[in-house]
Amino acid sequence: MTHSRPASGTLFLLRRTIGVHLRPYFRQLGLAMGLMGVAAAMTAALAKLIQPTLDDVLFGGREDLVVPVAASFFGVFFLRGIATYGHTILMHRIGQSVVADIQKDLFEHFMTLDLRFFHAHPSGQLISRITNDVTVMRIAVSDALTGIGKNLLTLVLLVAVMFFQDWRLSLAAFAIFPFAAVFVARLGRRLRKVSRGIQDQTGNVSGLLSQVFQGMRLVKAYGMEPYEIRRVGAEIENLRTLLFKSVRVSNLSTPVNEFLVGVVLCGIILYGGHEAVAGRMTGGTLISFLAAFTLAYEPMKKLASLNNSLQTGLGAAERVFALLDTRGEEYDAPGASVLSVHAPEVAFDGVFFQYEKEDARQALENVSFMAPAGKVTALVGPSGSGKTTILNLIPRLYDATEGLILINGIDIRSVTRASLRSHIALVSQDVTIFDDTVYENIAYGKVGASQDEVYAAARAAAAEDFILEMPKGYQTLVGEDGVKLSGGQKQRIAIARAFLRDAPILLLDEATSALDTESERAIQASLAEIKKGRTTIVIAHRLSTVQDADKILVLDSGKIVECGVHETLARAGGLYARLYGENLRA
Repeated sequence: MTHSRPASGTLFLLRRTIGVHLRPYFRQLGLAMGLMGVAAAMTAALAKLIQPTLDDVLFGGREDLVVPVAASFFGVFFLRGIATYGHTILMHRIGQSVVADIQKDLFEHFMTLDLRFFHAHPSGQLISRITNDVTVMRIAVSDALTGIGKNLLTLVLLVAVMFFQDWRLSLAAFAIFPFAAVFVARLGRRLRKVSRGIQDQTGNVSGLLSQVFQGMRLVKAYGMEPYEIRRVGAEIENLRTLLFKSVRVSNLSTPVNEFLVGVVLCGIILYGGHEAVAGRMTGGTLISFLAAFTLAYEPMKKLASLNNSLQTGLGAAERVFALLDTRGEEYDAPGASVLSVHAPEVAFDGVFFQYEKEDARQALENVSFMAPAGKVTALVGPSGSGKTTILNLIPRLYDATEGLILINGIDIRSVTRASLRSHIALVSQDVTIFDDTVYENIAYGKVGASQDEVYAAARAAAAEDFILEMPKGYQTLVGEDGVKLSGGQKQRIAIARAFLRDAPILLLDEATSALDTESERAIQASLAEIKKGRTTIVIAHRLSTVQDADKILVLDSGKIVECGVHETLARAGGLYARLYGENLRA
């Protein structure tokens, strides 16, 4: 898995965000921009209408202009209201669509990454990227487009009105604003840095909360509530500090803007008043100029605050694009074929594997064996000997560091992952139960499974009796991670899921470890049926469950140290005999 940090320039991030994700909505965006233009034009017209109102109607005595001027004011406000409503609705629709598209793209990308990625990134942080970071991006994009569209157009048209009234006064009024632009740019850089810190800390809080909630049983059992309250409280306090810093930095532009506007207004009144007294400017012209400048102040303020919102959004965009640019190992080789076998023989040929490239210790070292088609191959050995690693390599949850894994002589890296995994049913000791109904948890094993197939799988796994005793039977919600089920019930649902999948390769990793003796007997009888005609590789600490295996591989420290059947290995006096003796005494 590789991480490639995206270019972090403002223009690059804007182009990537807007250019890619807004392309499907350009038609709606064009309509919104048109409405923004209408709203901006009406604001400029409002400033211009003040001059004839004062010079011609109030002071000029033109009674014939009273109705036209009044109607013009009504029309301006009416059109501005309709246009503002229209572009606001359109921009929110576009913003919500963009955030949904980015969230779907990000989740889809996560689904292409290998397990190493998820081991390196806590689930709470990934959830924060999909929810919080993308939402911040949406706000920034919506603000940016609205600001550039409406506020910039409004500002340009109002400035045009000001220059039409008095170009010299206009030049003097705007001479000071380049200094404000430099200040705003520096402020934006600081805010973007703070924003990245806020998003990182939000992810930390989400990750910690996820851990605590998932481990609530342990927290309660060990009386660690005060410790977790302090720990989460400290992270929330760090987030509060960063949020307050963001508010402090983003609002620094307000006193600067107010100071500059005060200076400019003072100058306008001094110069304009002198010109009006001297008769070189009418009172209506001066008031119209002041109105245009005052109305222009609002979009100027919004454009300044837009930079703050934009920098906050770009800080979140950097984090999102960093994940989108992550390249994992979960990909198919060019020209990969579709695997289609009915009696698969699984073979390992000189396989080495290590979980971390920096770790010199090998999880598997020169492992070679063959699991015959339609037979049961058992993997036994002490904890950490590499049994589960072998099972993980067969469906390519990881790829071997060296060596080959073959199915009927075909290198599994030369076939598509989807076709490979369609041939495999896995039941792990770490059972995954979703916060859904019993029915849906079983049906997860086969897309489009019929109700009869689901019920038959439950009966085959000796699960139907306890399912029918539940409040709503198959439609009972089992809670997050199957919290409403016992360990044995979880495993029976997982086994039913494997029955339903009906795959030619069956991988069982401690499939009966959480069952009582009676349930285990029922499951073993069911497993005996499902194993028929299937290539089964099973891991078991209870060696009594694998005594009938066609082949037993004994692993130790990532190597196969013994191979044979139960009777032979039990008499050999090696590691298997020792483990078997410990099982009998347990």
